[in-house]
Amino acid sequence: MDKRLLDILCCPVSKRPLRPLTSAERDQLNNAIRAGSLDTVAGEKVAEPIAEGLITTDGQVVYRVEDGIPVMLPEAGIGTVQLQGFPGNPALAQNP
Repeated sequence: MDKRLLDILCCPVSKRPLRPLTSAERDQLNNAIRAGSLDTVAGEKVAEPIAEGLITTDGQVVYRVEDGIPVMLPEAGIGTVQLQGFPGNPALAQNP
């Protein structure tokens, strides 16, 4: 992802800055997607694995990047509170 674009993007809800998902974070999300246990903020099941994503700097919400284009719709965000010990969410990682 272009660094200039990343510098201006923010979460449409919290307005927090975003950073790229790490491979460990992406793998944990994709494991939950394959298990059928991950929903969007709108309550819809996430059906497709994530190849690339952005996460808020507080580790709370993930936004999918499709074909290099961030999908920044509030209802399409994926809340990480669904995942025990998610590495992107320090508060949850400390209290598994």
